[in-house]
Amino acid sequence: MRFKKLLSVSLAATLALGLLAGCNGSKAADPQQEKVLRIGVLYGGYDDSYFRQQYTDVYEFTNNVRIEVVPAIDSNQYRYQDSSEPYVQPDYLENMKKIMTGSNPVDIVVTDTSVLYQLIKENMLKQLDPLIQEDKFDTSDFVPAVIDGIKDLGDGNLYALTPNFSSSALYYNKKMFADAGVEPPTDNMTWEDMFNLARRVAKGEGKDRVFGFSFFRYNGSDPYWDMQYSYLNPLQLKTFDDKAETMTVNTPQWTKVWETISKLTKDKIIPDSNSIMIDDAEYTPISNDMFLSGKVAMTVAESYYVNEITDANNNASKIKNFTPVDWDVVTLPVHPEKPGVGGNIWLSNTFAINSAAPNPETAWDFIKFINGEDWAKLKSRSNSYEMLARKSYIKPKAGLDYNVQAFYLLKPTTPTDPKLDKLMSDKPGLYSISSVGQRFFREVLENKKTPAEALKEWEEIGNKMLLEIKNNPKTQFQEDGTPFVPEEGAAAGGAVFKG
Repeated sequence: MRFKKLLSVSLAATLALGLLAGCNGSKAADPQQEKVLRIGVLYGGYDDSYFRQQYTDVYEFTNNVRIEVVPAIDSNQYRYQDSSEPYVQPDYLENMKKIMTGSNPVDIVVTDTSVLYQLIKENMLKQLDPLIQEDKFDTSDFVPAVIDGIKDLGDGNLYALTPNFSSSALYYNKKMFADAGVEPPTDNMTWEDMFNLARRVAKGEGKDRVFGFSFFRYNGSDPYWDMQYSYLNPLQLKTFDDKAETMTVNTPQWTKVWETISKLTKDKIIPDSNSIMIDDAEYTPISNDMFLSGKVAMTVAESYYVNEITDANNNASKIKNFTPVDWDVVTLPVHPEKPGVGGNIWLSNTFAINSAAPNPETAWDFIKFINGEDWAKLKSRSNSYEMLARKSYIKPKAGLDYNVQAFYLLKPTTPTDPKLDKLMSDKPGLYSISSVGQRFFREVLENKKTPAEALKEWEEIGNKMLLEIKNNPKTQFQEDGTPFVPEEGAAAGGAVFKG
């Protein structure tokens, strides 16, 4: 009996997959010969089951194609790394280029936008526009921010597609705004306008303080680090130049940023790491979440945060002193200099065809399949951490009503150059320069320095650190800025200090 049941389920699944294959527009594979499609991914190990379940299993099952997943960086190697050796950041770009060339190159590459951008610049990818036009592949249903974001990397041309993306938006507590008699935030408002709203809804003192806004929803957030992505990234402000030889922080734009965020912090409109006080006796599962616990009126969070709010609201009776949150979302605020651009859309899995692909036709057929309407329809039933790139299948979670468009109205920011990642890997002391910046920002919060004074001193100390690194790329720094060079082959922590 059990065997018959399993057989019937298997047959039903086979029929369903057959129907899906029949209507997805893919070209039929040659039934006489199995084809091999090699897909290069940035990072992976022996267990590639998640990637296969997410992207390749259905295609492989419904076509006479065997898919090989080839990681540019083999994560298994780190299991056997000598703990006495310093960790070296892998060069994702160079390792990806290795598996794209040689005697057995991969057909498809799956990358983030920073690596994708560099591969486009080096003419290593096949342009997709002619293939899209030839097959009349419809991209009109794709989220404009996704398509335009990829086009921006290729000077208006498409070199990749992605079936899904991750995003953040500005969540706000509707009741707090109503109680304060303040109009709620709106899509595409400026950061300055949003900060002004935050001032109007902030209230209370001490442990009863309700902050107007937080870049991060958890307790212990630090405004210096928290502002880096959502607020600073769209402005494309750099700490030092592309050669890591000169600091670039002593500018009017940097000064304005520090003045804005430090004043909001000192006025207790946004929290810092010392702002939230939790009574251990009153601790609950949501105590560390400032938005759910009613300690902040607005916060930046990912699309999957909807699930966490829903879970908390559904279990409100089990959480002491918790009232279900009445909430909605709008786009992240924007800078007037960068209208329509937000910092928090991630295209972490873009699919592109290697210019040297041995099987370009099969590669394009696969990319069409996973970016097609049927794949989106199939995946729309799952509760994924990512959002589908086709607008028709982006819906509010069941039973909820909120502004789901807020997650995809803004265009993503220009990705960081992977050469910067390599620079940071080759010169690990560069990370300490940001930490020094945090120290100076703290002095601004403590009224020991003005933003302009702090940035000038950061520039001076940073330039000295950059010179040390230029003279010896292995130079690193203690918390007080003392330079040292880790000893070759020494146990972790071994160092030679410079007097």
